[in-house]
Amino acid sequence: MNKIYSLALALTVMVSGFAQSIQAPARTGQYGFTQLLVNGWAQSSGMGNSNSAGVQGVESFFWNIAGLGKIEGTELAFSRSSWLGGTGININSFGFGQTVGDGVLGLSVTSFSIGQIPITTYDQPDGGIGTYKPSISNINLGYAYNFTTRIAAGINVKLASESTPDVRTSALGIDAGLQYSDLMSNKEVKYRDPDKNPAAGRNADIRFGVSIKNLGTDAKYSGDGLAAKSNIDGKSYTQTTSQRSDKTPLPSLINIGVSYDIRLDKDARMYWHRLTTAMSFTSNTATSNQTAFGLEYAYKELLLLRAGYNYEKGIFKYETRNNAYTGVNMGASVQIPVLNKESKLKSSQVSIDYSFRQTRPFSGTHTFGLRVSLF
Repeated sequence: MNKIYSLALALTVMVSGFAQSIQAPARTGQYGFTQLLVNGWAQSSGMGNSNSAGVQGVESFFWNIAGLGKIEGTELAFSRSSWLGGTGININSFGFGQTVGDGVLGLSVTSFSIGQIPITTYDQPDGGIGTYKPSISNINLGYAYNFTTRIAAGINVKLASESTPDVRTSALGIDAGLQYSDLMSNKEVKYRDPDKNPAAGRNADIRFGVSIKNLGTDAKYSGDGLAAKSNIDGKSYTQTTSQRSDKTPLPSLINIGVSYDIRLDKDARMYWHRLTTAMSFTSNTATSNQTAFGLEYAYKELLLLRAGYNYEKGIFKYETRNNAYTGVNMGASVQIPVLNKESKLKSSQVSIDYSFRQTRPFSGTHTFGLRVSLF
């Protein structure tokens, strides 16, 4: 147990120190790989990225890798986002998680489909000479370990890459996360029978989470696109010169979150209605700091409704807002359990997820997701 608390303390100290140096207003907007800040998953985005303390499963790859450890058995997830409606940009995300001993090993891939862009040159600025298609993708390999029923920690290694036909770059990054859950069933429970002890076996009432994202190497662009033909010193022949790219860092951030489950059932032995409140604070290098608030209502864990709001300085006015998002988020899920005919216990579950994020300009971001859990 001392090792667990030492791990939690070490991560907290690291986060505190990192938080003091991460915000560099003078360098805001000078970071590359900002696609690492785009959430392509429906559940967590529906709550406005506020539930880093309680996020679970494959979606944990984006916000807090420790939540990957909550997978029981196998989980497969896929989502597709129509990003900033009207731009023609789509985001495809796929994830897989598998229980391995007391931990979970997972893989996720996110790719951006930007479409065809006309090729233009100095001599032909209006195009008409063909098109090209950029390639942007992130590959994640993560592992989360459950030290106890209360504490889980995880680490994720990612490879981010960007390329056009003549310019390319890539970078390695690391995420780390910790989640703590205060279980009602661990509070001096004498009976596991719900008739004698209504608290037995319930989920966590309160959760805390902390995560660090996108710590990694700087990247430099390279390729023939950085070369140019020119006449040097008025000579009659041309020479090809290659321009050197400056380094670009990853958009690092830290996040601290808390969530609480409110029981809405009058009968303490029932658990049909749940209302989860969540809040998180994110300190960014590449963008403004954000404070997120979220709600999730669940009926028998079959129907889930979500809402969230992201606040940052200047977000209430169009003239002072630093991004296209206005802060309003909402979403829903339908979770369909599949029972084993012999044991009558849940053997698998299929979930259909949706989220909407309001933007101005553009017509919002819509995300549809499908998850399959095998227990």
